[in-house]
Amino acid sequence: MPINYLRAFTSPARTDSSNRRLGCALAFVAGAANAGGFLAVGQYTSHMSGIVSSLADNLILGQVAFVVSAAGSVASFLAGAATSAVLINWGRLHRARSIYATPLLLEAILLLCFGLLGANLEAHRVFYIPTTVALLCFVMGLQNAMITKISKAEIRTTHMTGLVTDIGIELGKGLYWNRGTPLTAPHYVRADRRKLTLFASLLGMFLAGGITGAFGFKQFGFVATVPLAAVLLTFAGVPLGDDLASLRRRGRF
Repeated sequence: MPINYLRAFTSPARTDSSNRRLGCALAFVAGAANAGGFLAVGQYTSHMSGIVSSLADNLILGQVAFVVSAAGSVASFLAGAATSAVLINWGRLHRARSIYATPLLLEAILLLCFGLLGANLEAHRVFYIPTTVALLCFVMGLQNAMITKISKAEIRTTHMTGLVTDIGIELGKGLYWNRGTPLTAPHYVRADRRKLTLFASLLGMFLAGGITGAFGFKQFGFVATVPLAAVLLTFAGVPLGDDLASLRRRGRF
């Protein structure tokens, strides 16, 4: 695969095309990690709506252990998003070419940690399951914040509620009957086909990732996380290499 093509995935100079390619790839990774995580620990970790609802339900039911678990999941997601913002802003301050690659590198490392933790789940479930859930929530927050910043809040990759809503809105616009309304009228309703294609692509890739992740985890266990980490490392590697080469030329590395 050409170096320039890989570089474009996380280059500081963004285009709609590069955002779309990165978003679809990350939606696939998120879907796979979410599905694999569910088979591992019996909990989805990509969407906070269900987790916050679970926190409220268990709070009323007096299930303290579940309340603490849900609160920890939300805190981990928040920490992941905050970490992504810190890394991106630090890279922007130092004019790094790997400004968006660094969060992906961290995500890849954490997914490999998820694979390593898996070997201990059965023997030490009380300790390792909460740790695994927190790790996956952190990863999801990390990734979602990165693609949110990179796309100026147009793309989300770890939860599909907003995407399905946006798809429904655009479909509703497309089905709207503009009876007697001229095409040039400011209130003429038309669907944004670019957005509809983008959102449908993200949804499709998340679904494909979920199927792939569930199948891989069922067949191969936790080692199925290795290809996901490899994909992220592939995207992050070229910009990180560019920064290292730049540091060498300046005599700082």
